Amino acid sequence: MRCVIARYPFDLSKSGVLASMKGVKPELITGESVTIGRRRYPVKQVGEVITRQDRRDFTSGEVTRAMARLGFTCHDHPEAAPVRVLTPLQTASALLGSPVPLEV
Repeated sequence: MRCVIARYPFDLSKSGVLASMKGVKPELITGESVTIGRRRYPVKQVGEVITRQDRRDFTSGEVTRAMARLGFTCHDHPEAAPVRVLTPLQTASALLGSPVPLEV
């Protein structure tokens, strides 16, 4: 498939992307990501590996569109763990050094 990333044309194939990413350790995901094989990679890391360009030269949207057209699963945001929000009473208790009650 022919696509343009950072104003340069590339001929990408699903097997070529799989081969390029083989043995590459995924970095910490903080934004958009793509599943390649059994691993999830940040789209900027994938773009850097397959285009051999600096990450600042292309947008994550360009890489995401190319990966989606090749049939890879793309994700918008990382799956975040639910954040426990403390009530005002729990916050005050924690500041005073008392154990934080689980339920009020």
